[in-house]
Amino acid sequence: MDTSTVDSGDTAWMLVATALVLFMMVPGLALFYGGLVRTKNVLSVLMQCFALTALITVLWVLYGYSLAFDTTGMQADGGGRAAIIGGLTKVLLRGVRVDSVQGTIPETVFISYQAMFALITPGLIVGAFAERMRFSAMLIFSALWFTFAYTPVCHMVWSGPGGLLAGWGVIDFAGGIVVHITAGVAALVAALVIGPRDGYPTTQMPPHNLTMTAAGTGMLWVGWFGFNAGSALAANGTAGMAALVTHLSPCVAALTWMAIEWAKFGKASMLGFATGAIAGLAAITPAAGTVGPAGAVGIGLTSGAVCFYGATSLKRWAGYDDSLDAFGVHGIGGFVGTVLAGVFASAVLGGTMADLAIGRQVLVQLGAALLAGVWSAVVAFVALQIARAAVGLRVDEVEERSGLDLSQHNEVGYNY
Repeated sequence: MDTSTVDSGDTAWMLVATALVLFMMVPGLALFYGGLVRTKNVLSVLMQCFALTALITVLWVLYGYSLAFDTTGMQADGGGRAAIIGGLTKVLLRGVRVDSVQGTIPETVFISYQAMFALITPGLIVGAFAERMRFSAMLIFSALWFTFAYTPVCHMVWSGPGGLLAGWGVIDFAGGIVVHITAGVAALVAALVIGPRDGYPTTQMPPHNLTMTAAGTGMLWVGWFGFNAGSALAANGTAGMAALVTHLSPCVAALTWMAIEWAKFGKASMLGFATGAIAGLAAITPAAGTVGPAGAVGIGLTSGAVCFYGATSLKRWAGYDDSLDAFGVHGIGGFVGTVLAGVFASAVLGGTMADLAIGRQVLVQLGAALLAGVWSAVVAFVALQIARAAVGLRVDEVEERSGLDLSQHNEVGYNY
């Protein structure tokens, strides 16, 4: 291949962005979730995040990248199968060489960068079933969900104009649909199928280490610059604006969450601030490449308020145990950001799209979000049933009460 298109600046930035997204998963998400569970389960959550990093990376190289980004059949297929899922010509990264190019960066860098998105997405689902799912069941479920939910949705959105949702003209710059909606909906399904933790909701289950959660929040926040600004796949003005709005939205969302807590309870909490910030980060993700500062403020304000409702009132009203608010933050936040991207991308509101028909674009965003959500829900339900039949979904009552650290890993997080 002709390597003359490789830009050293773009390549250097994308290598950094790849490391930043990995930093979001390990240690960022691992510590964020780890601090939110009870002491007896901290290692189980850390182990799940680290194990998924390894498992999904291997599956990505074996066949995931090919299913997500192989577009060789799109021309001949005429919009059929190839619009939904990629081919198998790049299984085991066949044909990928040192001189292979994707845009202005080596294809190896692109593969590595996209692998980080693939591995953190099932990692987000962990928050829904924390403290009660068997480790073996988690691995089976995650492998199946990655294969049959993540890779086709990724292909439909990001493989190019031949992809089904890309052909609709959907805006999903960095993964509001591909990552947050798919993971959030799967998390809700998992919480419903597995059932609540022993003692929920009558027993208090406070986070065991908010210092750890605060540290994880900071790591996620920093890493999100790679997640969003890196999605420009270049060191350019789009990346610069994406970085700006990526920081602005969580600031607004966290302040919004804090203000609501202050009004309702008389005090603002570190947990609330952290959760609000993550909600703002999730919501700006699909819009980061197309909105300006005004859009970031609007998305941050809306996501902070709506996700507060989703993680508190909605969860109590519906009675499901989404342990760490994976659906309330990522599912709802991703949906809010995906829909509002269709509004704030307009140049009239400071976005980058001069001729955007807001009404039509909002309908496209809604349709794509609903399609991806239903797809993820069906796959998640089937994958959970397969895992249940194979190894059983959740630990027994004695194991749950003793904690997953001991029952699943024969070790403890703290020795006193």
